[in-house]
Amino acid sequence: MGTTPDGRPIPPPHADERAMLESWLEFHRATLALKCAGLDDRQLRLASVAPSAMTLLGLVQHLTVVERNWFQRVFAGRDVPLGHSPETDDGFALDPDRDADEVLTAWRAEVARSRAAIAAASLDGSRVLPEQWVALVGSREVSLRWILAHLIEEYARHNGHADLLRERIDGATGA
Repeated sequence: MGTTPDGRPIPPPHADERAMLESWLEFHRATLALKCAGLDDRQLRLASVAPSAMTLLGLVQHLTVVERNWFQRVFAGRDVPLGHSPETDDGFALDPDRDADEVLTAWRAEVARSRAAIAAASLDGSRVLPEQWVALVGSREVSLRWILAHLIEEYARHNGHADLLRERIDGATGA
């Protein structure tokens, strides 16, 4: 697999379904990491524009929660903590006592756990959703295929936010 000039893995133009889904998810994970690269803790905590409080570090925390919920809680059926207060923030709220290195390390570790959780699994394997998610998804069960497609969408959407945040911080655009 080739890489872009900035080092992100290029999804193959021809591959089986699983390789295609996993490679696009890896591309979007690498894009988020790229958007955070070279910034210090203060910069990663800068909000976009009022009234939004969204930050790059908040996006990383949120996507850590997303990875944990879909791959550990739903797919692997593990009873792991949500990692945020479901009534308030979906992982976006920043803890002043938690530095950027800690947040990024936690995200990378969660991504590694996600990869391990699905390594030998079938795309067709179904998993039962927590009751409170059924209305959001429109089904009681989802397949690994659905989870991977959803995670690609989730990262792609938030990488758009990350583009705007990064441009505001230091003018970097693209990718």
